[in-house]
Formats: sequence, C-alpha cells, structure tokens
Amino acid sequence: MKKIVPDPPVFHPSSRRNPDHDLANEVIRHALANTRVNGSLIAALHPTAAGPAGTDSPFTVRPGISAEEALLHVSMLLKAAEEVSDEITEHASGIERGLIWSLVHSVEMARGVVDALLDGNRSVP
Repeated sequence: MKKIVPDPPVFHPSSRRNPDHDLANEVIRHALANTRVNGSLIAALHPTAAGPAGTDSPFTVRPGISAEEALLHVSMLLKAAEEVSDEITEHASGIERGLIWSLVHSVEMARGVVDALLDGNRSVP
C-alpha cells in the first residue's frame, strides 16, 4: 500500500537554538551569580539613559527614569496590548484567532514577569 501522507519532519531541539543567545544568557547568569546587591536589585539598576532620537522619531525615552518607574510603564503598556488583543480575538476566525491568541498569551506572560519583578522588589524589607 502506498503511503499518501509523508512522515512529519524530524525535529532536532538543537537546530533551533541560537549559540549567541545561549552565550549571552550564560554571561548574564554568571554576572548575577557573582554580584551581591544590598537591598533591591531594581534600586541598584541605573536610571534610563537618553538614546539617539532623530527629528522624525515620534517617541523617545526620557533620561533619568528609575527602573521601577520604567517597569511600571511597561506593565501598563502590556496590559493595554492584552486588552486590545482580547478584543480583536472576538472578531477573528480560523488561523487569525490562533495567532492572536498566541499574541495574547505572550503579552500576558511578559506582563506577569514584569509584575512579579515589581511585586518581589516591593516585598524586600
């Protein structure tokens, strides 16, 4: 009997890994393991720095914003993206619904990480 449907491609987990990304993560892990910070890690972070903004740039980050304030703003932006994505999902169909759901899930996870960082640093004595 002739097989009509071919076997799915063999997935190799290492084929999707990015060695540069892995190296960068290892450097960060090593630096965090060797750093002792008194008090809040967020408080130990430097405030935002001014980046180059062209005359056509509609958006720029002001210098001197604390890490906690920046994370609060990121959390609010992610909440807004989550709400917009939820609203769009109701009107989508087929593959679009799946893609939008994936977007909602990613935004919710990102917001969860930011909020956990903020909550964890607020409970530090």
